[in-house]
Amino acid sequence: MRETASSRDSMDIERARLAERYPRVRQFSEQLCEPLEIEDYGLQTVVEASPPKWHLAHVSWFYETFLLRPLLSGYQVFHPRFEYLFNSYYEQTGTGFWPRPERGLLSRPRVAEVYDYRHHVDAAMTCLIAECPERDWPTLASRLEIGLNHEQQHQELLITDIKRHFAHNPLRPAYRADLPMSPIGDPEPIVWQSHAGGLTQIGAVADGFHFDNESPRHRVFLEPFALADRPVTNGEFLAFIQDGGYGNSALWLSDGWAEVRKNGWRAPLYWEERDGEWSLMTLAGMRPLNPAESVCHVSYYEADAYATWAGKRLPTEAEWEQVAAGRPIEGHFVDDGWLHPRPAGRAAGPKQLFGDVWEWTGSAYLPYPGYRAAAGALGEYNGKFMCNQMVMRGGSCATSRDHVRATYRNFFYPNERWQFKGFRLAETLS
Repeated sequence: MRETASSRDSMDIERARLAERYPRVRQFSEQLCEPLEIEDYGLQTVVEASPPKWHLAHVSWFYETFLLRPLLSGYQVFHPRFEYLFNSYYEQTGTGFWPRPERGLLSRPRVAEVYDYRHHVDAAMTCLIAECPERDWPTLASRLEIGLNHEQQHQELLITDIKRHFAHNPLRPAYRADLPMSPIGDPEPIVWQSHAGGLTQIGAVADGFHFDNESPRHRVFLEPFALADRPVTNGEFLAFIQDGGYGNSALWLSDGWAEVRKNGWRAPLYWEERDGEWSLMTLAGMRPLNPAESVCHVSYYEADAYATWAGKRLPTEAEWEQVAAGRPIEGHFVDDGWLHPRPAGRAAGPKQLFGDVWEWTGSAYLPYPGYRAAAGALGEYNGKFMCNQMVMRGGSCATSRDHVRATYRNFFYPNERWQFKGFRLAETLS
């Protein structure tokens, strides 16, 4: 009886926590869309960046599909075709999904109807969280944590996709013209910090939420290495450009050089040169290039080419995690309202491990030893993408502070640039 009472107390505490967190996360998605005009909601200028309207509906589809339909008795779906229109890639739901490249062709449902859909789902989720019986609570709590973190991922995509769409417009409109701007200056010199290596462990522990691709925790052996105390900056990357980095095939991986030639790359995404002066597109519109800010919107190929040019390399994800483990989650996140990387500052020790820019590592996105994807459609969340992608770590200025941790593994294809992607350098010590 004592164990049952304790279990109920724990469930009540968890119920109260999720009842508070759910509306807070949901409201932030809508808050991010407040600066948009109605014409902006349906934009899809490139395949990888979805319309804001689609993001708002898709995260609601997730709760409806994995929580409301199986767990809330008598739940009525908002629209019978939304399960097809707003499924992203889940094959095992049996509903199929609208093609990703054509999300911007969906003039209907209207934006107002998408918001009605969200509010319909929110009302049902409030009821489910409050009334879920004890037998179903472990399933609800587990899936709701995934759902909330999933929505936070789409909040970041909302920001980066809006930036991609606005940058496509020759007017270079501002998402928010009131965003603050760091004083233009020069970066502090890199300080190299040595690490002995040896046998260590990486991966998530059992306590607290983590995605399935962060586990199992396992042993790795690291050779002695050194890691730069901050990411590479705009000013440093500009030196690579001025030295002909984009024209020197010897610096590039074969696939990377093919991307350079096919796409005409000569600078990071959003950089523009006019009369010898560089500026870049931001969510506040065009701004002068700040040499002290972390370079961002670079592909894995560009990061690797720069590292080769500099005589260094990218860190492995195990090296990065060993340095980040146990450190506080401090940095510039979406919570701070800058929506752009900031200069590293002069603090001692490793800087900007979290926030500002996602950091490319030299590690392919592969399963950890002993990894098994979960059964059913939710098992498709991460596992089926463990091929042809590279791992990034640390979060960015578009990430929520309570969404990241040292074990978090983000992953993208090596040619993609529209996220806030940067990098820091590493070297092997003999």
